[in-house]
Amino acid sequence: MTSRDLTGLLPLSETLPVDSDLPRRLSDMAWRIGFGAIGWPWLLASLSGGRKADKRALLDELDLPHDALPHLGSWKADVGFLRHIVREVARLRPAHVVELGAGASSLIAARALQLHGNGRLHSFDQHGGFVDATRQWLVDHALDVDIRHAPLTHESADWPGRWYAIDRLPEQIDLIIIDGPPWSVHPLVRGAADSLFSRLSPNGVVLLDDAARPGERLVARRWRQRWPHIDFRLMKDGTKGTLVGRRRDTRLPVANDNEDGRNWRHLGRAAAIAALITTGWIARGEMGEFPQAAQANSFIDEAAASRRAGLLRQSMTSQVETATFDAREIEKSTGIILPVLPTGWRVTDVQLFPTPDSPAIAMSVTTPQGEPLSLFADRAETPAEATPLMARRAGETIAYWEEGAMAYALSGKGDARRIMQLAGAIAPDA
Repeated sequence: MTSRDLTGLLPLSETLPVDSDLPRRLSDMAWRIGFGAIGWPWLLASLSGGRKADKRALLDELDLPHDALPHLGSWKADVGFLRHIVREVARLRPAHVVELGAGASSLIAARALQLHGNGRLHSFDQHGGFVDATRQWLVDHALDVDIRHAPLTHESADWPGRWYAIDRLPEQIDLIIIDGPPWSVHPLVRGAADSLFSRLSPNGVVLLDDAARPGERLVARRWRQRWPHIDFRLMKDGTKGTLVGRRRDTRLPVANDNEDGRNWRHLGRAAAIAALITTGWIARGEMGEFPQAAQANSFIDEAAASRRAGLLRQSMTSQVETATFDAREIEKSTGIILPVLPTGWRVTDVQLFPTPDSPAIAMSVTTPQGEPLSLFADRAETPAEATPLMARRAGETIAYWEEGAMAYALSGKGDARRIMQLAGAIAPDA
């Protein structure tokens, strides 16, 4: 079978190596039972795979037939994760992409590479028969992929569970796609993917699927400590969440376990599992996984700061302005998708605005009535409304909303009702 076929809730069955390490196997089983007890809401949420309209739009963007991916959900990547792959391939134009866990993401990544730079996809999966079928499936779509069988026979010194037997990796990797092994091997097993992070090229990107699950949350927390030169951000624009890591400098630090003072292999696992089972619902609430009102304070503060910087820039004669505004160039370079402005609105200034995770876009615009406004655009971090909401900062009104994976804020000194009216002219669901 391939990712074209309808699949069940659980991952494909696999044959794990038989060894004499009975305590380790019992410990891994305890982790699975414990995380299964608290993780079932995320597993159920993953069944849909995303809206059919979004899937059709993605396939249209890649010029693929609508039946290329007739079934998503379950253990497959959802539309949100697949769109992140396309966006990063278009932005990075990577020479080498490494994928852990083949399937729907293989088709999407390979086609995106074919359209944007013609880089090479190196894909690894633990199921030999699935690898052979997927290779033929990709050939049927005229896609050439280096896809290999990598059984789960290796162990990581830093992470629990069995890991891929990977060979012949590129010396430098521009994009790492992590969609395996499944959590049924061990809830923290995907943490071992950081064995590839030292090969990540400058400005390279890591994408982790299922990032909203408790196990992947713990993995992300430790990655942030071990790899301080990579900025990790959880994106909640799909059914399962995507962790996006962007390397921000050219150094290659060695992972430092002393920073967190822990080694997952030497945790008191029985005690940890007992704590997870008894406090699971509380932990889920603290992780922010239940639907909550958007916490947009940091985004609003950044939008307000960008407006102040834009006004200051415009008042300085030494600042160079350009009469050319190309939204496609901005999207290609930054991954930021700017909204279509109403007829007659004039862009007077566009700047990259640094944020803790990645650059945002700050624009100064003027309406046909001569009203000066600021439009701030960044990647969405928390679920929010498509209809504009209002906030106040330093005597100014800020209308903010989301569209897909993007968050926008329109700010100005006008009457609050006027600012909301102008925002409604941009926001799609106003």
